[in-house]
Amino acid sequence: MIGRDGWVGLVALAACAVLYWLTLELKTNPLVPIGPAFYPRIVIAVTAVFAALVVLEDVLARRRRVPVAVAPAAVRPNYALVALEFAVFGVYVVALPYLGFRVATCLYVITAAAPLARPRSAGGWAQILVTALLTAAVTYYVFERYLTVLLPRGKWTGF
Repeated sequence: MIGRDGWVGLVALAACAVLYWLTLELKTNPLVPIGPAFYPRIVIAVTAVFAALVVLEDVLARRRRVPVAVAPAAVRPNYALVALEFAVFGVYVVALPYLGFRVATCLYVITAAAPLARPRSAGGWAQILVTALLTAAVTYYVFERYLTVLLPRGKWTGF
């Protein structure tokens, strides 16, 4: 028997199956090496793997009779932090055409991560800075160089 998490995982797996089936009808262009179904199938596959892991974890936990961890009653949702993260993302979207993808993404990761992981030392800030630089660089090279997807250049930076 499976619990609530297992059922959620099964529903997600079923949704992945339906969505994958829908991608089979997308027409491909023989002149383009990557068809329109490529990216949706990647997202669907990753989601399906995570859903299967949720089901597996639920089944194994029930076999071992491990109690499901319950959040403490003192923990309350932090709606202000959620609103702040949405606002930071909105500023990122507005800044993209002016600063360009690389600069805006680096600044976004820094400003989004700082409230979530509250760095308490210079080492914490250095870790956030390295993460931001790596995120901007890796996503730029994957999309711009490998997949040849043009990313926004900044009006102010030209970068």
